[in-house]
Amino acid sequence: MPIHSIRSFLRLKMSYDKEDVALCGQMAGDKKVMGISGTGSLRMHKATSRMGQLLGKQIRAGKDPRFTILSKLADPDAYGAERVALYNVSFDDLTLADWEAKSVGKVEAPFTFTDFEYLDMVTV
Repeated sequence: MPIHSIRSFLRLKMSYDKEDVALCGQMAGDKKVMGISGTGSLRMHKATSRMGQLLGKQIRAGKDPRFTILSKLADPDAYGAERVALYNVSFDDLTLADWEAKSVGKVEAPFTFTDFEYLDMVTV
């Protein structure tokens, strides 16, 4: 399911799931990576209720909708643009209402993802 342009805030992280490993002949233990977990959060300016309608309808029907998010960072003073694709994105919650008088409407949406790919990279 496509998500349209998000121009406010995006944070992506891959966390390593590690287990302790005891090593013979040394006092210090070590860690072994056993898996990875992708998490992120995006902040959007609220212009319509479209996302709430789409996600809410799917969740109430017992479905777990999945998305692909494309991120692009382009600085005219840099050596190009960076694009990252996130796959199998699942949102953690759905904000139905969050507003304040004299403030631009924003929605924060935390999510998880299972895979990513650099489509373009900034290089010298």
